[in-house]
Amino acid sequence: MIGARVFCITTSLQRSSSIFFLPKIPTRPVSRISSPAIRSIITMSSSTTTTTGSKNQEELDSIFKQKKVVRSTVRKSLKAMDPSLRIQQDDAIQNTVLEAPWFKSCRGLCAYISCKSLNEVDTSKILSQILQHPDPNTQKKLYVPRVEDKNSNMRMLHISHMDDLIANSMNILEPASVDSLGNEREDVMQADEPIDLLILPGLAFDRCGRRLGRGGGYYDTFLKRYQDRAKEKDWSHPLMVALSYSPQILEDGSIPLTPNDVLIDALVTPSGVVPISPRAIERM
Repeated sequence: MIGARVFCITTSLQRSSSIFFLPKIPTRPVSRISSPAIRSIITMSSSTTTTTGSKNQEELDSIFKQKKVVRSTVRKSLKAMDPSLRIQQDDAIQNTVLEAPWFKSCRGLCAYISCKSLNEVDTSKILSQILQHPDPNTQKKLYVPRVEDKNSNMRMLHISHMDDLIANSMNILEPASVDSLGNEREDVMQADEPIDLLILPGLAFDRCGRRLGRGGGYYDTFLKRYQDRAKEKDWSHPLMVALSYSPQILEDGSIPLTPNDVLIDALVTPSGVVPISPRAIERM
């Protein structure tokens, strides 16, 4: 993560009894700062075949297989969640966000549109609060994701109303590329002002900031692009906050990492906020 080293918070943040953890899945986590071996994979020509390169590729293949195992385990746990518990946790998580000073003070943010079939933490109440009941004194500019292709390309486009959303081929709501007047929607990557907050989905998380997505790489790709833009513009990096049901929170170290994975700043769980990075600890 650009800007700050991520620390595990274990003493000041006690694990609530309302959060349970999956058994630790044996993995071989990769350091967030890539080793020379991993860096050699990134720079290695595709035509070069060496014994070292082969071992490095085997290591990455092993990590991807470990991620697949973790994804399968968490998906089963989410599918088994009692519907009433899910509703309770959705309400608790969204209320925590809406009441948080760091949310109230933000002026620009990116937030995902939850998909029920993917068992994502609901964001409808948060989006509704921003779009349908805006506070003129604290009006927020909202950007939401639009998937462009199958190559991990995703844009965050500005919307002003829930009616700006349409269902895509997978029946997931996303903004049309143009508004009702036929004008191109503003892309956060071309915006003149920075955003303060990113509200992120994910499949699994731990309290060291590790986030496991669904395998498409869309968010990691977008987050790195926005971090590069913020650095270019000399903007402060937005707070990256993920929303998580109880079964999605794993033991520290259970989520393997590759050099392309982006760490989060904080988690919002049914029991409250878990700040992780020094930036989050300072702001939360």
